[in-house]
Amino acid sequence: MKKLFAILALLGAVGWCAPLMAQDKPAAPAAAPAAAAPAAAPAAAPSATPAPTPNKGDVAWMLTSTALVLMMSVPALALFYGGLVRSKNMLSVLMQVFVTFSLITVIWCIYGYSLAFTEGSGWIGKFFGGWDRLFLNGTFDPAKGEFSMAATFSKNTPLPELVYVAFQATFAAITCCLILGAVVERIKFSAVLIFMVLWFTFSYAPVAHMVWFWAGPDAYTAANVVDATNAKAGLLWQWGALDFAGGTVVHINSGVAGLVGAYLVGKRVGYGKEALTPHNVTMTMVGAALLWVGWFGFNAGSALEANGFAALAFMNTFLATACAVLSWMFGEWFFKGKPSMVGAASGAVAGLVAITPAAGNVGIPGAFVIGLAAGLVCLWGVNGLKKMLGADDALDVFGVHAVGGILGALLTGVFNSPKLGGPSFPVDWFTGKMTPAADYSITGQLWIQAQAVAVVFVWTAVVAFVSFKIADLLVGLRVTEEEEREGLDINSHGETAYHM
Repeated sequence: MKKLFAILALLGAVGWCAPLMAQDKPAAPAAAPAAAAPAAAPAAAPSATPAPTPNKGDVAWMLTSTALVLMMSVPALALFYGGLVRSKNMLSVLMQVFVTFSLITVIWCIYGYSLAFTEGSGWIGKFFGGWDRLFLNGTFDPAKGEFSMAATFSKNTPLPELVYVAFQATFAAITCCLILGAVVERIKFSAVLIFMVLWFTFSYAPVAHMVWFWAGPDAYTAANVVDATNAKAGLLWQWGALDFAGGTVVHINSGVAGLVGAYLVGKRVGYGKEALTPHNVTMTMVGAALLWVGWFGFNAGSALEANGFAALAFMNTFLATACAVLSWMFGEWFFKGKPSMVGAASGAVAGLVAITPAAGNVGIPGAFVIGLAAGLVCLWGVNGLKKMLGADDALDVFGVHAVGGILGALLTGVFNSPKLGGPSFPVDWFTGKMTPAADYSITGQLWIQAQAVAVVFVWTAVVAFVSFKIADLLVGLRVTEEEEREGLDINSHGETAYHM
């Protein structure tokens, strides 16, 4: 335990010392996330005209969305995962999710937001932001009583930056929590904390920057500044990759990391020999239902405004999830003989995952196809593919989140086309003109999406491998066999979830 405290203190010292590295550069406003193209950004520089003020409806919607996404982790994901493990490990899952969410929220406010959503310098700026928002510096000026603004996807439509900071904090935290499902019931709590700090810093923050950071619409003040403004964005945004709410940033990122963890932590004692069945499917269903509700904030909130794109993302999320529940259920019924509640709940999550990158980037026809495909493809992911991979991904993080995220990311490139009912994407942020149907290349956009998937897949796999190895070197990754058999609740936390 003393060693863990020393390690965490050392990691914390990096954050405290970082302001020294930021003193050479004046603070710059931060950016935001994704819509018809990924991410948002800071408001434009002051001009002779009065600065635009936030729309109270937008602010109210974004605060509500933030609370909804927070609910997705605590309690929704904790209950969903908790019900799927054995009763002797229930409390350990709740603890891992609750503490990981809290840990990442704190790190996000210290340096994570700055690394993800501020402008970096030189070539490294394509991968990492700078230190301008360290400890959220510059988001509020107490002398003037003024709040900094972040842009949305419409010009002259700002949002208080602190609202955007909080919204994106919930994304970062739940992404890290998702990984836990692959390694539950045998990983050390101390190893979880060390891994999360490392993986968040070197995988989540840079991937979020690569996909979602750009200068924002207000920065495109003239046609002759478009190329220079684009060059300041994250790498995958520059490529034109579309990710409305986190197919790459959240789901592929976490799903692949979970698979790496499952390999490195190893299989649970009795895996393949004993029945490792869920102890409370009712709790899992409640968790899945809360996830579905919270996901409206996740996807529709990523429009950053209370507008038509928020409505589109809301409806697509609603529809695709229902389609995935049915396709998973009927597929399981056909192949296994009986439809299960765990299967229906898993189908809902699969649909939510797959529609995430597409939510505001496809039309209603795309939601139908993506939802139906997600249920069947992810059903294969947690059965046939899982057997092929040979890893004990305990709660199918890779089979649902990585596989569903890849499916959704690729189909976004297809159904974003106006020919298939999609809204297309801006061809010019200065004029706001969208790519017309005649010029939209499904093949070209699909190739861009595939490249983005490949980059994120490799990036997170490498970072996860190194992070788990460091945690293993420092404290070891898993509990002893005796502790695992008795349960992590009593051995790791000294208490139990149930007293019967």
